[in-house]
Amino acid sequence: MAAASSFDPQSVLKLDGYLEPFIPAIAHRHERFQKWKDTIDQCEGGYEKFTRGFEKMGFNVKESGEVVYREWAPNATEAHLIGDFNQWNRMTHPLKKNDFGVWEITLPPKAPGVCAIPHDSKVKISMITPSGARIERIPAWIRRVTQDLSFSPAYEGRFWNPSASERYQFKNSRPPQPRATRIYEAHVGISTAEHRVGTYKEFMKDTLPRIHALGYNTIQLMAVMEHPYYASFGYQVTSFFAASSRYGTPEELRELVDTAHGMGITVLLDVVHSHACKNVLDGLNAFDGTDHLYFHEGSKGRHELWDSRLFNYGSHEVMRFLLSNLRFYIEEYQFDGFRFDGVTSMMYVHHGIGTGFSGGYHEYFGPGADEEAIVYLMLANDAMHALYPSVITIAEDVSGMPLLCIPVSQGGVGFDYRLSMAIPDMWIKLLKHKTDDEWDMGDIVHTLTNRRHGEKSIAYAESHDQALVGDKTLAFWLMDKEMYTHMSDLTPMTPIIARGLALHKMIRLLVHSLGGEGYLNFEGNEFGHPEWLDFPREGNNNSFQHARRQWNIVDDQLLRYQYLNNFDAAMNHLEEEHKWLSASQAYVSLKHGGGMMIAYERSGLLFVFNFHPTKSFTDYRVGVDEAGEYHIILTSDEKKFGGFENVSCGGKFTTTPMEWNGRKNWLQVYIPSRTCLVLGK
Repeated sequence: MAAASSFDPQSVLKLDGYLEPFIPAIAHRHERFQKWKDTIDQCEGGYEKFTRGFEKMGFNVKESGEVVYREWAPNATEAHLIGDFNQWNRMTHPLKKNDFGVWEITLPPKAPGVCAIPHDSKVKISMITPSGARIERIPAWIRRVTQDLSFSPAYEGRFWNPSASERYQFKNSRPPQPRATRIYEAHVGISTAEHRVGTYKEFMKDTLPRIHALGYNTIQLMAVMEHPYYASFGYQVTSFFAASSRYGTPEELRELVDTAHGMGITVLLDVVHSHACKNVLDGLNAFDGTDHLYFHEGSKGRHELWDSRLFNYGSHEVMRFLLSNLRFYIEEYQFDGFRFDGVTSMMYVHHGIGTGFSGGYHEYFGPGADEEAIVYLMLANDAMHALYPSVITIAEDVSGMPLLCIPVSQGGVGFDYRLSMAIPDMWIKLLKHKTDDEWDMGDIVHTLTNRRHGEKSIAYAESHDQALVGDKTLAFWLMDKEMYTHMSDLTPMTPIIARGLALHKMIRLLVHSLGGEGYLNFEGNEFGHPEWLDFPREGNNNSFQHARRQWNIVDDQLLRYQYLNNFDAAMNHLEEEHKWLSASQAYVSLKHGGGMMIAYERSGLLFVFNFHPTKSFTDYRVGVDEAGEYHIILTSDEKKFGGFENVSCGGKFTTTPMEWNGRKNWLQVYIPSRTCLVLGK
């Protein structure tokens, strides 16, 4: 059998011998993957054709101006295309159904090259169900939908077909895949300081240059797939092929991505294939009048916490829809990859609800695993990497699933990176529940370095999750109300502000250099954005007060936010120079509880952290393997980073050839309290 010949259990056991009892389960899911792949090869012409569903389904326009519209709705007994183009007449444009439940109509051009349906005009499909009921839906593969909140929260489908002169033409080629990803997680809508929704154009003009100057090489764009409820943060999608119209047009999103590429920045899409909005009128739910077209029927097709619908990953047409959705964003918008949301929910039949993961392997491969969904993820990763070798895929998984970031051919699920979700949780717990002198350096180091061998992780101190209403940014946990009164250089540097600035920098550098093979920061947190995120909703009188980014406070040269911003940029640019994220994992020689010191080497650099709230150390001895002369190349104590200049860059530190903390040599440094140093040769 093809599956048996393509999967070698030894490749798994080399990575992790503890997986031996679960080889049958790993082999079984790989067989199911291979079966799917064989079906796609034999019946659909392989990934190349199967993932181009958007060129067959929905609306497609030929050069002649002829429009072909197809829709999968097997339960419907009649179907008509309606819209502005035919004055919403439910009889004039009937569709024909084939044996696979796909309806089709061809509309001849009005004149050579002129479509019968005007560009950006409204369209719907009107269907009759077996009971005789009439239902009307927005086409499932629609590429643009708009919302007029003064009239209704429901979306309206639009036929997007700009003329050649109006369609944005890409000017820049994709940048090469980054050696290691330094990700700026961003949301177009909140990227303005004004009390409104920001636009693609504004993000391109105002935010992209900031990201570039900070040294991030990758952007992860959130909330792009269309979602009716702004406050859902983009995680309740209704129209999967439509880029959100609240920020602008599809052409403006294309221009944004292209402009980022011109700066050498890779652009990832936050993709939501874990569930879908339950809306009927403008979503996929009950599309042809049944409960089970795109989703599982009954409780299996509903997420009780998210109040949303769950895809049937075992369906051939659902597989076409989702895999084509990925390719669509790569082809049409030139996205370079994806961060898959809600992977934990997908991979387990319990969706992670009320379940803690102890790390026992039976939790990953037993009856709790949703093999159907895991196989979809394997196919998605395998297809996208086969079609686009430089694509990047990232999994949002809290469970620690083994083999998640191992290629499918080696028995894995095929992602490039996983998000290290335990790291931000650790910092919030420390700041909430422990005094500074109770921080355990060993526990911190363990959380930062506890990752699966051979699988790459994206480390982060905080993401959008920690900033949402009900929680606070790290800066706000550290400095709280004093951020309102003492962030100006014209006010005294209070102990709370001094501590907050120092720990904000130290936490970020520690996570960046020790925590993974990639790094992520959420928009605004690089400069210690105060407060929290809260989108306009009924509960806050539809206020935009906390649904924006206050760039004015980091641009104000009298405010201390600039120092955190400067340090973030210095950290990223230093990584670009010394490449620690793509180096092998750090060697930690010191994690001293009493002294609250951490020291490690990575990529030829020596990192030293003193987390002690009051103690500074003169001539502190630190082990280092490589002999020679070292210099301080970065310190959090510089004035431009809001430090006290007790330590500055430069200096000369010569090693002594004597073993110390398991290293062949040692050197001595002055390390003030709440300060970090990076030494290089």
